[in-house]
This record gives sequence, structure tokens and C-alpha cells, in this order.
Amino acid sequence: MNYRIVNGSINYGAETILEEINFEINEKDKIAIVGRNGSGKTTLLKAIVNNSMLEEGIGASKFGVYKQGSPAIGYLKQIDFEDDSKSMLEEILKVYKDITDLENKIENLSSKMKESNDEKLIRNYTESLDKYEFLGGYTYKKEYETAIKKFGFKSEDENKKISEFSGGQRTKIAFLKLILSKPDILLLDEPTNHLDIAAIEWLEGYLRNYPKAVVIVSHDRMFLDRIVNKVYEIEYGTITAYKGNYRDFEVQKRANYEKQLKDYEYQQSEIKRLTDIANRFKYKPTKAKMALSKLKQIERMVKIEEPNKYDLKTFHNNFNIKESGKNVLEVKELKIGYNKVIQKITFSLYRGQKLGVIGENGIGKSTLLKTIAGLIPSLGGSFSFGHNVSLGYFDQQLEFRNIENTVYEEFIEEFPELTTTKARTILGSFLFTGEDVEKQIKVLSGGEKARLKLCEIFKKEPNFLLLDEPTNHMDIIGKESLEQILSEYKGTLIFVSHDRYFVNKISDKILDFKPGKVTFFDGNYDEFQEWKEKNRKQEEINSSENSKIYVNEKKEKSSKNQFLLNKENIRRKNKINKIEKEIEEKEEEIKIIENEMKKEENTTDYIKLNELQSKIQELNKEIEEKMQEWDSLSELIEEN
Repeated sequence: MNYRIVNGSINYGAETILEEINFEINEKDKIAIVGRNGSGKTTLLKAIVNNSMLEEGIGASKFGVYKQGSPAIGYLKQIDFEDDSKSMLEEILKVYKDITDLENKIENLSSKMKESNDEKLIRNYTESLDKYEFLGGYTYKKEYETAIKKFGFKSEDENKKISEFSGGQRTKIAFLKLILSKPDILLLDEPTNHLDIAAIEWLEGYLRNYPKAVVIVSHDRMFLDRIVNKVYEIEYGTITAYKGNYRDFEVQKRANYEKQLKDYEYQQSEIKRLTDIANRFKYKPTKAKMALSKLKQIERMVKIEEPNKYDLKTFHNNFNIKESGKNVLEVKELKIGYNKVIQKITFSLYRGQKLGVIGENGIGKSTLLKTIAGLIPSLGGSFSFGHNVSLGYFDQQLEFRNIENTVYEEFIEEFPELTTTKARTILGSFLFTGEDVEKQIKVLSGGEKARLKLCEIFKKEPNFLLLDEPTNHMDIIGKESLEQILSEYKGTLIFVSHDRYFVNKISDKILDFKPGKVTFFDGNYDEFQEWKEKNRKQEEINSSENSKIYVNEKKEKSSKNQFLLNKENIRRKNKINKIEKEIEEKEEEIKIIENEMKKEENTTDYIKLNELQSKIQELNKEIEEKMQEWDSLSELIEEN
């Protein structure tokens, strides 16, 4: 499969969005499209789907869109739910229509074979079984059940109507349908938005192993690093291709820029030298010929263009803060939630420490920040601030006084003591310059709203920041700007984020949320991952060597209880290992039976075929039961 756009452009009226598009997708390519917000990334995705948006570009090549075959293109914006009264499972199963139709056909043929020995019927039956296996009929249930679980849904959600889900959950279901449909070219626009870290990590693995082409627009640098093998950058209306992942792209871009700049400067220096010689001697008869040769030498040069400067316009923070006391926050057995307790948390935070809060969606991360900020009451336990602590809170909902206000009006209402010049200077440091300050709040992009809200917060000069998903809607340069600000910030910080690169860069402590359990870790995200991996390996060792598990009699009662819990988990893991082995054995039995059914002496023996098919159905039923038991045990282990 090959898909190419050669010398294309995209224009809206008199405005040119992209002026020379040369873009290629090959089979199994994993491609990233990167660039500033508003540079045309999403527009390019739409043009890949809808070629009528493309016109001839400014390049010398002949404009054209070339496709090998008729590749199926999947794009999230194309997916809609025809009937909200359908359940989530019914929607997901639409993706597997070919398989479910075959299941019905096989069942039909099986019923007919009870009344007839017709060879054609039997041959149709065996061919259908072969096709069923080829399409993944024996594994598709496990595939979609795993995906549903990893996207944060529970098994009971499968039978809920689409109309009963929130907007964000409906987007997730549409996304699930898209990736499970396995189009030839999968177009993903910010796929990690609204996904927690567990779901993002699962999606990384899924896309890395995706057997076809994937094109991703994303600001998640770690996500891109782990998936893509080619990067297209959009900058100043042009597209440049780079080989490798995002980190490789950064290195190549810097090297290309520096080389072109060096070559350009050398050539300009040489042109100046030759021009000076020509100017000095052109009026001297004995040197005129030599002077003319120097001018011709300049004409013959292949001119090197001055490289565009990096589009690195960033915002910055010049505000000062008053120092707090050493102890900033003490949290003891704090119970958080709205109508019921969802988490109980204990930790301490000292001046200058930066705590990254990570974990699944909907289990209390934002609730913790709202509780500490005093926006909702605690349900038990306590938290207290230290001496001279001043708080600043960033809410991911980005609410403003009046969306009809301009940027300037909104800011000056918050800080009426400022002069116009001072207010504009402060707004300018967060990239609101010139006419930008006259934009109404309601027309701002998500990234612009985030910048304005951060500008207001930093102007108040708090020494303790609570930031709830501050990088949502920001492009990569914006994230890097905020990373720089927060790295240099002398105060104390708690922030919620699903951007692992951002978390790793800023945090020196981690608060990991799991259902019913919160873990405080002293270290950054990489160190936390290493610690988790060591624990996982240790659990595996413990599982295989039960004799090494012993009770330390000197430990407190709580330690003994923890040991008993570990012991129970070891028993569960042993049971899981046994179940996995049993499933493998049953799957092997199915393969043997299928091979038996294909033997020439059996293809016309209806009674024998029926018996063998009954055995397969029974084994599949047993496998499903074992899988349910496996899921239940796995959930119990995760909860503990």
C-alpha cells in the first residue's frame, strides 16, 4: 500500500494554509505530524481523507494524489452513533460484522447438516470454519474485551446504552471502534487527550504492533517517541520530512538548521569577498577581466537560502514570590470525594518540592486538588498549610468571569491597579501581543485560554501552586515553555497530568492514584517506573518461589496483614498461571480437532464432523469461563 500527495496546497479563500505538500504513507509506516497550534496539522489529516481540499502547490513537481489500490482510511471525526439506544457492546460488535455474520452462518450450516449429508453443505461448512479462523474468530472477543478494560470501562458498562455515557466516554467508544476496525491508514488527532496513563501505555503497545499504517497528530512527546518511525513537521506553511522518532527529529532538525546556517553564512561571506574584489578592480584596465570573472563566479553559485529560524516563540514568567516556611502541606488520612469517600491519602510536602499526581481518570486526582484549594469539603482526616503559604489554583475547566470580555478586559478586571502599559507588558510575556489582547475570551483556543489563566495566577505570585492538567490544549513548544517556568519556579507545586514527559521533567515526587489506593513515591516518573518494575519482578520471583515468603514476627500487626494479603495474591497468581496453561492446552486441542476435520476421510462424514464441532464449541465455552475467572483474579490483584 502506498499513498502520496505530490506538490499539493491547501487554501481557504485568499489565505494559504499549506503551500507545498509532499507527503507519503507506506504500508506499516508510523508517522507523526508535528507543529505549532494552528499550523495546519488537523487540516492535513482532513485533506488525506478529502482530497478535494487539495490544489496545486508552488513546487516544480506535477500536482497529484497517488494511491495504490483503494486503502481504507479511518478518521475519528467520521465516526458517529446511528442509534443511541444501542449498547456499547452492540456498537463495538459492528466492527466485527464479518466475524459475527460467519458465526451465524456456521451455526446455520451446523443445523442444516443435522438433516442432510450433502457434500456441498459440508464443504461450505469447513471453508467457513477456515475463514472464521483467518479473520480472528477465536480471538476477537479477547481483543475487544481487553481494549474496553484498558480504556477504563468495566464489564457491566458493555450493556449500557450509548445515551447513558458522558460525552468523553462516547468519544472513547468511538475511538475504540476506530482502532478495532483496523483501517489501512489510521488517522489519529490527539489520541491521548482524555486518556489516563494506563490507557495511553496500552494504546502505545497496540499502535506499535498495528499491522498497517498510522498517522498521528499529538503533543505527547513520549507517546510519539515510543511509536513513530517518521516525522513530518509543519512550519511556516511548509512540510519537512525526518526519519526516526520525535527525539531523532529534534536532533536532525537542529543539525540541519546549524549546517544550513553555517553554509549560508560561509557563502554570504564568500559573495562579499568576491564582490569587494570586483568593486576594487573593475575600473583598473589591467584588472578588469579578473574583476569580471569574480562577478561571474558569484552568478554561477547555487544560492543557499537563509534557514528559517526555529518557530520558538514562547511565553515566560518574570514574577517573584515570597518564600514560605519549610513545611508547606501536611495531609493526614485525608478522605476525599463528593457523596462518598473515594480515596484516603497521607503525605507531606516541603518548600520547593514538586509533586506529580498521576493515575486513572475519575478516581480522585482533581478532587484532591479541589479539596486542598478549599473548593469542596473533605469527608474526614485533615490537611494543613505551613507558615506564610499563598495558594494559586489552576482549574482544567478554564472558567472566566465573562466570555464576552476581551483578553485585556478580563485581565484588568482582575488587576485594576495596573496601568495599561504594565498590563499589556505582562500579557505580552504570555504571548498576548498587539491585537491578541482585543480577542474575546469566547474565541480563544484552549491553549490561549490556558496561557491567560496561568498569566493571572502567576501575577498573584503564589508560593504554592495547584495545577490541574495545565498542558491540556498546549502545543509542544507551549509545554516546553511551561516546563521551563516550573523548573525555575522557587515555590512548591502539586500538578495533575497525563503527559508523562512533562511529569518526568518537573516532578521530584509522585502521587499514584489507583482505585481505592494512593501511593506516595519519593522520586521522579522514571524512578517510579523503575521501582514498579522491580516490584513486578519481585512478585514474579515470589510467585515462583513461595518458600522464600516468610513472616517477620517483629513487624507490627499491619505488616502481618500485608503479608497475608501478599500470600493471598500469590495464591491468586499461581491460579492465574494454572488457568493460562489450561487455556493454552484447550486452544491446542481446538487446533488438533480442526486439523482432524480437514482430513479427507472426515470431510464427508457428517456425524464425525458434527461431533468434532460440538467438541470445539464446548472447548470454546470452557475457554470463555476460564477467561472470566482469569479477569476476576487479575482485578483482585490490581485492587490490592
